[in-house]
Formats: sequence, C-alpha cells, structure tokens
Amino acid sequence: MLHSYECQVDKVEKREEGMTATVSEKILGFPPPVAESIVGAEGGLRQVWDAVRVVAPTDAAVLIEGETGTGKELIARAIHDRSPRRHGPYVKVNCAAIPAGLLESELFGHERGAFTGALNQTTGRFQLADRGTLFLDEVGDLPLELQPKLLRVLQEQEFERLGSPRTIRVNVRVVAATNVDLLEMVRERQFRADLYYRLNVFPIALPPLRERAEDMADLVWHFVQKFAARMNRNIEVIPEEVMETLQAYDWPGNIRELQNLIERAVILSEGRVLRAPLGELRAMARSTEPAAARTLAEAERDHIVEVLQHSGGVISGRHGAAARLGVKRTTLQYRMRKLGIEQRRVFVEAESA
Repeated sequence: MLHSYECQVDKVEKREEGMTATVSEKILGFPPPVAESIVGAEGGLRQVWDAVRVVAPTDAAVLIEGETGTGKELIARAIHDRSPRRHGPYVKVNCAAIPAGLLESELFGHERGAFTGALNQTTGRFQLADRGTLFLDEVGDLPLELQPKLLRVLQEQEFERLGSPRTIRVNVRVVAATNVDLLEMVRERQFRADLYYRLNVFPIALPPLRERAEDMADLVWHFVQKFAARMNRNIEVIPEEVMETLQAYDWPGNIRELQNLIERAVILSEGRVLRAPLGELRAMARSTEPAAARTLAEAERDHIVEVLQHSGGVISGRHGAAARLGVKRTTLQYRMRKLGIEQRRVFVEAESA
C-alpha cells in the first residue's frame, strides 16, 4: 500500500503587507536565503539554531564540529547572514582541497616574484574577506607550520603577503569547521593548542543525520521537490516501504549521502511515485552492521573498501565512491590515507571478485 507523505507548507501570506515570508523566517528571524535552505530548525537542529541566534550578532570566532555531510557550511553561512557583517563579503576556503605548499599564498596573498611562478601580485582570502566573514572549512588539515601565522591574524588582525615586508590590517570574523577531533589532534601535537582555543571561542556541534529521526520525512520531501523541479518531474507519493528504509538506515555520509540517493531516486522515477534504489541501500546497511570486536576505525575502513569495490575502485565522478558515500573526493582521499586504504589494491580486489 502506498502512503503519500504530506509536504509541510513552508510559506504564509502577510496579506496586510502584501508580502510573502517563510515560516522559518517569521518564527526564527532568519533571512529567507538561509531559512529556506535549512530543514530541521524546529526539530533536530533546534539547539543549533538557538546557538546561531546567540553568537551571530557578535564578532566571536566560531568552531562548527560535525561529521562529513552534516551541513557545516550552511550553518557558517547562516551565522554570516544574521550578523552585522551580512552586507560584507563571505569568503570560503577548504583547507583540505588546497595543497599545503599553496595554502599560505591562498590565505595571505603574495607579491610578484615571491616564489617561482609568482608572475603577478595576488590578494589573499583574508584581505578579500575584510569587513566580512572568512569560513575555514576542514581547518584540521591546516599545516602545522602555517598555524602560527593564522593565530597572529586571529589575535592581531594583521599579516604580511608572501614576499612583502608591508603589514596589512584587516577586520575579519573567522568561522571554522572540522569533521575531526581537534582536541585529540592537540594531544597528539598535530594541532597547536593556542590556535585551537582561539578558534573554539564558541563551539557549535552538529548532530549526525542518524540522530535526527524527526527530520527525515521533511528532508526527504525537501530533496524530492528540489530534484523533481530541476528534472521537470511530478512526484507526489513516497511509498511507505521507501520511507521506512530511509529512516532505518544509519547514513554515514549524512545529509550529503541522503541528497545523492534522493537525486538518483528521482532520476529513476518516471511517474508520480518515488522509486528509490532500496537494494543498494540495504546492501550498504548490511556492510555497516557493527561486529562485536571491530573498532570504529575498522568499521569505517571496511565500509569505505566495500563502497570502493562496488564502484570498481573509482573515487571521482557521478558514480564514484565519493558520490556514493555522499562526501567530497578530497575528504574520501584523506580518510583513505588515514585508514591505510590503497586505491590500487581495492581496484585489483574489485576486478578479481
């Protein structure tokens, strides 16, 4: 039997003003671009939104912690959009996506001739973010040798470009995010303690999707409507079996993994009923069932290897392992290095299976 899950009405009319405002905007006071992109402000993310409301009007540094795919960038953007800096620039840097040797130039800029290949003067991200917000994603990947310079900018709001003696002063708020335990990295001397405490003025912890059961139906409908509109589909019904399977799954890739699966489901759905690849999801669920003697790292390693084998050892692309896991390619490569997974060996094992 098919059951249609009703989509929440997310707009109310302000007839007396002739305007339309979202429910989230009316209740929470968030600007429409942020409110409309977040699901769960009234559910599993209520504490997170309370924290955003408190810290956004200040200039305090914020550290957003959460697993990969939980929506850390959306929260960073929400902080900026609700702050006095909302009319200033919002600049993003993914510390894991930029080679360590280029990250200093990317953050602080360089002068012409500062190093081989520096043919022109370049403005760094800190200067571009002046009077606005700089979002440092995957800050745990910041090289140790660069951390003192970042600490100085946070404390003094000044720096020098590579190859220049001139000090540049800026007015930048920093919001950082990480999916690793920075405090553990501090204990292992992989991250400076003084930088950690400077970034961790106001921590915000994002819950993983498996802890947001009350938001699942809303999230599923949100992504179904998003992709159906993009593909000019008219999907009105989600079978009860589909919804129950989605709710029972642990979602190690969190929101990003759910979004990718719903996109595939919409592609497969030619009529008004959502057709989700449940067999794939159940196979993934079986591969992640915890064994009594396995550590968390072993379980993660086994899961990644399983997905790599299903993708033929391919990491990138629409059907690669990163897309199946709902994570960025650089994040998957980092976890593979951390867990000692060799792509070549996985590919050989996949071919011989």
